[in-house]
Amino acid sequence: MQKPTLVIMAAGLGSRFGGLKQLAAVDDFGASIIDFSLFDAKRAGFERVAFIIKREIEAEFRKTVGAKAEKNFEVSYVFQELSALPTGFEIPEGRVKPWGTGHAVLCCLGTVTGPFAVINADDFYGKSAYAEIFSFLSSPHAANEHAMVGYALRHTLTENGFVSRGVCETQDGFLSGITERTHIEKRGDAAAFTEDGENFLPLTGSEIVSMNFWGFGSDMLTQLERRFPQFLQSELPKNPEKCEFFLPSAASAALHENLATVRVLECDAQWHGITYREDLQTVKTAIQKMKLDGSYPERL
Repeated sequence: MQKPTLVIMAAGLGSRFGGLKQLAAVDDFGASIIDFSLFDAKRAGFERVAFIIKREIEAEFRKTVGAKAEKNFEVSYVFQELSALPTGFEIPEGRVKPWGTGHAVLCCLGTVTGPFAVINADDFYGKSAYAEIFSFLSSPHAANEHAMVGYALRHTLTENGFVSRGVCETQDGFLSGITERTHIEKRGDAAAFTEDGENFLPLTGSEIVSMNFWGFGSDMLTQLERRFPQFLQSELPKNPEKCEFFLPSAASAALHENLATVRVLECDAQWHGITYREDLQTVKTAIQKMKLDGSYPERL
């Protein structure tokens, strides 16, 4: 059985945060969230890493992140580009927005083989999540048997603005459906979402959400390759400049067609991430606390 690869989605330039948020230091020694993710992945057992980046950040990324990662992992680089489209499709006039997380992972086709995990570069998931995903991916599974780390919504919100989350439905420990909510705001211990920017609907905060920490069998790349042209055919006429091919939506579609199963590995930990520049200090404080309680060494 092939050893699993950790795929890190780092192509976003962090427009709401400003600058390359993937490289922002979150401790006094210059370590980024990616560095902590790699530390957790290494102690969980991962030996291979594939970074999804944009070509314009390649030099800086290789220097600040890649050089360190290459000391501990077999590293590959995958480039997410607007021009990476199926035959018969062209970049719409005025389009600058990337094609979404599903497209990002699809760009790994030909580079990543066998089972693989997927994470966001700017999300701090915690060591237990990596251990669970690695254990799942390292055990015998069919190519269409997948897993997802699920977090309680209230543990994934920021005080500094709205977030996008995949809200999950589960049954007997398996994912039965997932709905992408692109605008969720914190409301005390609860939350609310809007589809039109004006009318909000309540959420309890206890809903299980996807933070894009997935464990996939190799069949998911085949699913993405098949579904991306279908997405473009359907959505480009409606919203050519901003439509996105979301990874959770592709997984949900496979579920509904009985082409996959996704085990939900529920995590009760507090998520930490950098969506807005104001989130950075909150993450730094949380990491320092985890260092003091022995979860991480003072210096990675």
